[in-house]
Amino acid sequence: MKAFQLMGLAIGALLGAGTAAAGPLPGGWSCTGNCGTNTAADGDVTLAPGFGSYQWISTAGGLTGAGQLPVGPTGQETNGSSAQTPTFSVNAGDKLNFYFNYITSDGVQFTEYAWAGLYSGTSTFDSYLFTARTTTSGNTVPGFGLPGLGAGVTLTPSTSAIIPGGPDFSPLGGSSGGCYGGSGQGCGYTGWIQMEYTFTTAGIYSLGFGVTNALDTAFDSAFAIAGVSINDTPIDPNPVPEPATLTLLGASLLGLGALRRRRQQG
Repeated sequence: MKAFQLMGLAIGALLGAGTAAAGPLPGGWSCTGNCGTNTAADGDVTLAPGFGSYQWISTAGGLTGAGQLPVGPTGQETNGSSAQTPTFSVNAGDKLNFYFNYITSDGVQFTEYAWAGLYSGTSTFDSYLFTARTTTSGNTVPGFGLPGLGAGVTLTPSTSAIIPGGPDFSPLGGSSGGCYGGSGQGCGYTGWIQMEYTFTTAGIYSLGFGVTNALDTAFDSAFAIAGVSINDTPIDPNPVPEPATLTLLGASLLGLGALRRRRQQG
């Protein structure tokens, strides 16, 4: 049965299932596999509340072995993608916030999954924040049989039943709109969920995300992230100046140019 559904998805892709334009991840982020940034709603995935863009990773176009749990993988992983933020410094009591949305076209219970976790620096895994997994009923987060919520993690809303149906999301590639197993079999998306975590130990950290296929490479899944911040300050090593700042900078440069011309004329 899955072979016939795969054929249908492939034909749909050849007949013009398009992929929306996506930008790169923000400066300082790293990507293994297929990652991007969207600045508008894309099918079933709207913009997160209060934000004008979000990042995503997808198993469609992912790499073998990428996106799996960094500690304790299930052994069923095939291909996927991962992303990591630049490092940031925190004190005990500081709060990490972001929104996430897990999107999957692969139904039937306990298959594909996504995760978010903290690293000490960029290479040493520290702890899981949460996992998300395809399931036919109950909460998608935390993932069944996977690490639970990290100590100090709060999710809003606290429940995460999947919004069912073949999810429309262009980073899923040819799987967009499809669903293995049919309605009610775990396909869909969680919608935006807010995560808050309170650090108990000061240090330099980075934030990692992964999403992976399991057992096969068909019927892809994706993971979207928005608004990563510490104490409501965005993690952004290359912030875009506000318009007023740009105006002030332009005036300063003009002033320096005029002063230089006067000195040359004198």
